Amino acid sequence: MAENKPGFLRRIFRTIASIYRGFRSVVLNILFIAIVVVIGIAIFSDKDSVEVPATSALVLNLTGDLVEEKRWTDPIAAAINEGLGGQEDAPEILVRDVVKVIKHASTDNRIQTMVLDLSALGNASVDKLQTVGDAIVEFKAAGKKVFAYGAFFGQRQYFLASYADEVSLSPMGAVILEGFGSYPMYYKNALEKLKINSHVFRVGTYKSAVEPFIRNDMSDAAKEANSEWLNALWHDYKQQVAERRNISVDTFDETYDAILAKLQATEGDLSLYSLNNGFVDNIQTREEFRNKVIDIVGENDKHTYNHVTFADYAHVVIPKHTMDNPISDKIAVVVARGMIVDGQAKAGTVGGDSTAALLRRARNDDKIKAVVLRIDSPGGSAFASEVIGQEITLLRQAGKPVIASMGAVAASGGYWIAAPSNEIWASPTTITGSIGIFGLLHTAEDAMKTLGLNVDGVGTTELAGLSAGLPLFQGLDPKAKDVFQLLIERGYTEFLTMVGQHRNMTNAEVDAVAQGRVWTGSKALELGLVDKLGDFNDAIVAAADKAGLSNYDVTVLQQELTPAEKMINDIFGSAKAAGWLPQSQSNERLLLNKITKQLKQDFVLLNQFNDPNGVYSYCVSCTVN
Repeated sequence: MAENKPGFLRRIFRTIASIYRGFRSVVLNILFIAIVVVIGIAIFSDKDSVEVPATSALVLNLTGDLVEEKRWTDPIAAAINEGLGGQEDAPEILVRDVVKVIKHASTDNRIQTMVLDLSALGNASVDKLQTVGDAIVEFKAAGKKVFAYGAFFGQRQYFLASYADEVSLSPMGAVILEGFGSYPMYYKNALEKLKINSHVFRVGTYKSAVEPFIRNDMSDAAKEANSEWLNALWHDYKQQVAERRNISVDTFDETYDAILAKLQATEGDLSLYSLNNGFVDNIQTREEFRNKVIDIVGENDKHTYNHVTFADYAHVVIPKHTMDNPISDKIAVVVARGMIVDGQAKAGTVGGDSTAALLRRARNDDKIKAVVLRIDSPGGSAFASEVIGQEITLLRQAGKPVIASMGAVAASGGYWIAAPSNEIWASPTTITGSIGIFGLLHTAEDAMKTLGLNVDGVGTTELAGLSAGLPLFQGLDPKAKDVFQLLIERGYTEFLTMVGQHRNMTNAEVDAVAQGRVWTGSKALELGLVDKLGDFNDAIVAAADKAGLSNYDVTVLQQELTPAEKMINDIFGSAKAAGWLPQSQSNERLLLNKITKQLKQDFVLLNQFNDPNGVYSYCVSCTVN
């Protein structure tokens, strides 16, 4: 029987398809090899390729938010998101990295001076800026001058600039110091329009965390409490800046009338207004400033002063991978940054189980003699806070002292995890206290009726369907409300008792300074809620003293990445640093992101409310604008 052969046209199309597949395979292989080569160059490029001129200025051009711990992000997802024009999370800089760079530069003979370029500095609390400022003071003590130059200095930028020997402003620039504020978004009307009912269970006059869901404005009690600690922070800010700039605290203009009077005297010239107020030392163009620094460190082939940027110098100073000395005694640092949630969580959020695991590692490591718990958290899950607190108690029982070091905020659950420590150290500007708990539940029975949807059935008890979310559709039984309120009251009593035991106070004494009231670190010291005022380094010294150590290393305990995660982080981190991944967004998208930022933050917050009992100790007003 004769063999059936494909037709002529079919053979042509098969040939074309075969050629196409081969061509596609070759192109994809070439692209893959090119990507691997490019990424390999980024990863394995030697840090010594960064050249620091013999006479140079360190340009401290900090880009992003100053943080205690970088939040974990999936590098692949982030790269894809940015490539598609999505919102990029603000870059983050570790405070300890900035301090390392400045301290190394103070002893580096090649670095003759420092230039503060703070135009891209993002969020930074006063305590973090002070830590960087202390390093700048040490740099100046080595006989090296520090200059600050910019077109616009906001509040955070200027606080750091005030450490400089000389602050120069662009002719069309300005220094605007507006003060501190707390302005949450309120959703009561929006929820009513959506026919969503809010059920709130709380204890404490000042526990305002739930107000955004049950009010359209801030309550008088919340305004009273918030005004007190905000004014204390602003007073501290003015005192510090005035002392460094040798000006009066009365120089700070806090009303439109005061600003208008001074601006009328300068005919609306903001740079002259800043000079007259003593905020800056001179008004200079960029070229004038460049020439001034050139006179100190010399000129490079790009016709500007010899310099090395913060990122490049950090590449030289800070090793990419570090190894602990296996024989030295150690003080372990565990960072608790972000909202406290139940279970496991990546860096940037405080997981009850994941943070407890780090503390347990410290307890079981014979070389770790003491622990510093660095807290920068407004709280969250009460259950997760207690899980962490129990591990701290076990550390103490194992003979290992624990020092709680409060950063920008250690309130509500943040204070809960600090309380069991041997000592609590706070910055004068730390936001702490907010001792109280609440429960929050939203139900949509009215929305269901409007949509014509119904959920019905039978159960063996009145409780049937509770854990499955039945109240979301049918509403919350009044008897269930009574149960939840009783649980909240019980939880508050347990919070008071726990604090009282560790602070040597009665429940009544704790209650008098609790009820959700927020305090600054300085006030908390007066009230007996903290033991000492000091920074992170002071806490390290205190931990060493408690453990009887004179020679020791400090190690930061972090969640360990898998080998695959390490490789991916190295690949995409190096590629992005080299500028091979998308970096920017359109101005229109940036504006939209700014408008929607608060909404996104609030919905992320709600999504992180995962306490198994629905009980939270969280301070919503502890965000400073």
